[in-house]
Amino acid sequence: MSVWAIGDLQGCLEPTQRLLEKIAFDPARDRLWFCGDLVNRGGQSLETLRLVHSLRDSAVSVLGNHDLSLLAIAERREEEQRRVNPDLRRVLFADDRDVLLDWLRMQPLAHVDRDLGWMMIHAGLAPKWTTQMAEKHAREVEDRLRSGNYRKLFKQMYGDRPAWSPGLKGLDRERAIINIFTRMRYCTPRGRIAFEEKNTPGTQQPGLYPWYEVPGHATRDLKIVCGHWSALNLFIGHGVHAIDTGAVWGGKLTALQLDTDELRIVQVPGREVV
Repeated sequence: MSVWAIGDLQGCLEPTQRLLEKIAFDPARDRLWFCGDLVNRGGQSLETLRLVHSLRDSAVSVLGNHDLSLLAIAERREEEQRRVNPDLRRVLFADDRDVLLDWLRMQPLAHVDRDLGWMMIHAGLAPKWTTQMAEKHAREVEDRLRSGNYRKLFKQMYGDRPAWSPGLKGLDRERAIINIFTRMRYCTPRGRIAFEEKNTPGTQQPGLYPWYEVPGHATRDLKIVCGHWSALNLFIGHGVHAIDTGAVWGGKLTALQLDTDELRIVQVPGREVV
């Protein structure tokens, strides 16, 4: 058996199929960890979502910001749904949309295998969060998403505030947790996210740090694999393996094997961008 983590698909079906072929993925034997953002921009989000859903007995995907956005849009009025881009619109008006979206909503914000020694998230962790704290906070939001009261969260999910604080309660707390797990790149030492900063390290404003380099951040007992930050390309350091290599932008789609001490990375070209 092999366990592979795969970077952001973003609706890039053909690169996904080529990558699964290249790693010789066997659903009867192997396991896949998808780093979130299965959909949007790639042109084949519906087919990509169907593919990952078909592999659900052999795969897990954490929720990314684009996945949550799709789920939130699906709760709006039909006239609003028809105004989104054609790639997402095909998902929203597909015959099997409810099956696909109900499954997507049940996916975690953080996936942990302590025997394997890995945690998968989409974007980042707050500076003071240990992996145990991150698991606990992820479960808070997951419980809401899996309950009958999830629509209330989707209505109030958007917003850059408040910054994370352990004393937050209710929807403010859940929004702050979601922002960390799905939108974080740079932050201050106190954990305030700089949402507007998206480029490579060294270009950010003074006082900001990549989330994994914040001075004095919590010690973490697991290796972390994540996506979200395509400007990093392939980054490995500080116990973090960032594998969003920009497949949707014409870069590469990356797989990282997790069940081996040897660093094994497999890549295929991303979608063609005209």
